[in-house]
Amino acid sequence: MGYVVDRWHLTRPPEGAPECGEHKGKVASKVHGQGKRWQARYLDPTGQERTSLWRTKPEAEKEILKQESAKLDGSWVDPDRGKTKVEQVVFDIWLPATSTIERTKREYRGVMNRYLIPEWGDREIRSIRPSEAGAWQNLLTTKYELSGSTPNRTARLVRSVFRIAVIDRMIPFSPFDGIKSPTLVLPQIDPPDIDTVRRIIGEAHHDRWAAMAELDALTGLRSGEIRGLRTDNLRLLHRALDVHQQLVYEPGSGLYLDKLKTGAGRRTVPLNQRAVDLLAAYIAKYPPPGSGPWAGLVFTMPEGTPIGESTLDWAFKAMCRKAGARKYRWHDLRHHYASVLIAGGENPKVVSKRLGHTDVAFTMRVYAHLFAEAEEQTRSVLDAAWAVPAQTRGEGGRQAAAAESSQPTGREPESRAAKPSLVQLNA
Repeated sequence: MGYVVDRWHLTRPPEGAPECGEHKGKVASKVHGQGKRWQARYLDPTGQERTSLWRTKPEAEKEILKQESAKLDGSWVDPDRGKTKVEQVVFDIWLPATSTIERTKREYRGVMNRYLIPEWGDREIRSIRPSEAGAWQNLLTTKYELSGSTPNRTARLVRSVFRIAVIDRMIPFSPFDGIKSPTLVLPQIDPPDIDTVRRIIGEAHHDRWAAMAELDALTGLRSGEIRGLRTDNLRLLHRALDVHQQLVYEPGSGLYLDKLKTGAGRRTVPLNQRAVDLLAAYIAKYPPPGSGPWAGLVFTMPEGTPIGESTLDWAFKAMCRKAGARKYRWHDLRHHYASVLIAGGENPKVVSKRLGHTDVAFTMRVYAHLFAEAEEQTRSVLDAAWAVPAQTRGEGGRQAAAAESSQPTGREPESRAAKPSLVQLNA
């Protein structure tokens, strides 16, 4: 005869069943005689009743104790949700939970469809093992031939899928726990110096490209941010520029203005007087459209339409070629802006804020070598400042002291007055 083990209350046995001895508080299960004859019943953290079948009463009781203990220490997982397919977790749970704009979500969806779903899409989320997680990361560079920082960014997104599965109590731990992420390969930043930037600007074949290049070197705006700059973003009297939107392109939608990806991207950039004068002169000479979808857009094509990213890149590469500079990208003007701030001793946190980075750690990773150069410059300044005092020790110090004493001070040094001297007087 099969029985129910009721964790929460004693149930009355079915009509006619004895209520004494081992039958008290237990009822016959529907699987009597089918092997698993004991049912463990408990309430999950949400108050929903859960049941499972076991061969023996001690096994059922052990299961109840296990689940109650997991509830108390916070390690309880939902055994049913662990059966959810990876594809469903990605698109129905993880993607809606990401706090980013819709355009970025579409980018994330594309990444998952290219690199994750073909491998694990029809697998249960609980079935993925750590060894498989490591093997999948290797596929990014072998099978999919990704390079640079792309493998790290792709793996970071997929890891976040399994992290949310852990938070949602679908799995007890992520299969990526203990698996090292792909190495983050950041390109070596070698921005153009001020003289080079000036040469490049001087080779612009239109005021539009010259003004955009110089403004970008003075503000560090991204390509979409400067192409989407509108007059209502400018506060020239306060010498400030508000970055709140960007110009983006999507197949099927074309060019349109969209908000920035992150809250950190929304920022106010201080303008120096050169930037203020540049903007004022350009707007006076080339008034922005007064109406229509592109009203107020500062930089446009001659017909008043927005500038595409490829058009801007083409113009900038032509400027570099004519200036005899190497093939810089438009983004290198942003790096130039950061390098100027760093060389001037600006705090890393301030540099990060000016660039609109999410955190200062990212800024430090990208520009680590520039900060190192700035530190060396600080050492050189200190060495130069302390060079003479440091030489007061030893022979070098005596020579420096003698040189110093030969300088006019307005009075006769005691050491000089004590020495005899021969002076020829005019007759």
